[in-house]
Amino acid sequence: MITSPAFAGKRYAILGLARSGMAAAESLLASGAHVLAWDRQDVARAPLEGRCELVDPLEADLTGYDGIVVSPGVPLNTHPIVAHAAKYGVPVIGDIELFAQARAALPPHKVVGITGTNGKSTTTALVTHILETAGIPTLMGGNIGLPILGQDPLPAGGVYVLELSSYQIDLTQSLDCDVAAILNVTPDHLDRYAGFREYMASKERLFEMQSAAHPTIFGEFVWHHQKQLYERWASQRTVWCLPNVSDLDPFDTGDPQASITSQDRWPSLQGPHNFENALVAILICDALDMNDQDVAKGLETFTGLPHRMERVAEHNGVLFINDSKATNVDSTAPALAAYLPDPAINGGAPRIHWIVGGLAKEDGLGPCEQHLANIAAVYTIGEAGPRFAELLEGSVPVERCELLCEAVNRAKANSRAGEVILFSPACASFDQFRDYEKRGEAFRELVDALTGAGSPAA
Repeated sequence: MITSPAFAGKRYAILGLARSGMAAAESLLASGAHVLAWDRQDVARAPLEGRCELVDPLEADLTGYDGIVVSPGVPLNTHPIVAHAAKYGVPVIGDIELFAQARAALPPHKVVGITGTNGKSTTTALVTHILETAGIPTLMGGNIGLPILGQDPLPAGGVYVLELSSYQIDLTQSLDCDVAAILNVTPDHLDRYAGFREYMASKERLFEMQSAAHPTIFGEFVWHHQKQLYERWASQRTVWCLPNVSDLDPFDTGDPQASITSQDRWPSLQGPHNFENALVAILICDALDMNDQDVAKGLETFTGLPHRMERVAEHNGVLFINDSKATNVDSTAPALAAYLPDPAINGGAPRIHWIVGGLAKEDGLGPCEQHLANIAAVYTIGEAGPRFAELLEGSVPVERCELLCEAVNRAKANSRAGEVILFSPACASFDQFRDYEKRGEAFRELVDALTGAGSPAA
């Protein structure tokens, strides 16, 4: 685990002992800090019995404490811990802030911070894969994978690659990323913020913590839709941006047939959104002074992430794609754009059998409406199914299914070789599933049962 002498003799309270909270507790205890910790679940508190105070911070006198460490899931806009901390003048922080404070005692390293509403998990995993493929010591953490404090520190020359949600940035005050990137900002999580402006300001704090000499990278979405955001930061520091991804050839070999930007060479990065994710990853790697050959090899060998445009199977010429992570219309729209009608396939007819629905975050199709010409048929499920059916009937064939199993069965029965069954719900999962992972796993199991695939498509 990552420890630091900076914590020795200090006092911290921890609220919530899930993965990041427990990793923070273990790190602080091993560093010689006094820890007061609490979780509502007895089983979560059990590993700390006899090792620290097990008291609810809301019921404790926090005079002299150096921080209250909370989970990113704690809503700072409504939870009473915020007012309780303010009463004692104690900062409310997260595990990423502890990592930031521990950095001075770690071997020389760099930190990459990646944020955005959509695409940050894929981009974080892609950058990590490129670095690992090149033999550079690398750890991935933050909003993906294992808690960063629970992992062993890197040797000198290593790179920590952090996916950072707005919730995590809200709990961080001193993380100076050597490279920071923002892919896009679209309305999301507005139950935690007064409005979209405040949500965007949360994302921007990643750059506010950066030293001016450290590069900031903006995705193409920011250039086209949030130029004021780009221009504000471009006036203050070194900013790299993707003003037009279609014109960018980062590895110009002089041979148009060998252009590295061809998605044919990146099988797990299909669709315009993944193309942009890849280009942001290229800029991050360039900022880290990696050579083009290592970056190219990493792009070509990346296998993608579960539930994010994941190739589940190919059966009788039909491709099954699990995009359960698409929980809003903005993240589903690029998936619908990834599979265009092809004159060589069924005479150029629409190719996508789209399974959509769940617990809606928006009322409407948003940017998905721009890609209806790519859809052969729609299969609606979940609480939002009837509303999606109303919006789509008359534009594309729609079958009302309610349950995922029925939708997969009907889509398989209706699809032909060369077509794609795309599970990209554009909704949260909580009407029928615990989370998007469980929803994606259910899709995988259904596909496996129907096709006998048993393993991801090659």
